[in-house]
Amino acid sequence: MTAAILREVWFGCVWRVNAVWVVEEQPEQIVLHSPPGAPARFPVDDAGREVRIPAADGWTLAERRGEGHALRLYRHGARHSLWLFWDDVGSFSHWYLNLEQPNRRTALGWDYHDDKLDLIVMADGSMRWKDEDELAEAGARGLVDESAVRAEAERLVADPPWPTGWEDWQPDPTKAAPPLPEGWDVVEG
Repeated sequence: MTAAILREVWFGCVWRVNAVWVVEEQPEQIVLHSPPGAPARFPVDDAGREVRIPAADGWTLAERRGEGHALRLYRHGARHSLWLFWDDVGSFSHWYLNLEQPNRRTALGWDYHDDKLDLIVMADGSMRWKDEDELAEAGARGLVDESAVRAEAERLVADPPWPTGWEDWQPDPTKAAPPLPEGWDVVEG
């Protein structure tokens, strides 16, 4: 596996970044692993509170580390990614459907724009929406097309991209967390 980064970019700046391992990179699908302890950055305001809706200014990036294992699946051209999570004992826990714009390959990894709406699907099939308020606010600010995001969400619930075949995957327990490489904060034109 090789190290890479996954960045959310807004207004020409890195909004979020996660160091990941590339498990698989095929023309139709990319599979990325975020292990516990992987370095990340996220936006905070002057008081240190996480900022959830992108803005052109008024925030800085704070450090944090990944807490558990997550496998992120990206299909080429898809308006979503599907994340798989495991519990503390290594049993598959849930899928996390992240609605977002198709990612773009960069020299260090991948960049994307998050569409704010998420769906958590437990292993037993129960579902709950997450961040509907953030979608409404981002839509009101003109950052996303709320109706298009909701239409994509409805399409995915009607034709789910889960299960994936990765639910029994297990990480290499000897593999250390990947680093954030030099230049992680430089956005390419």
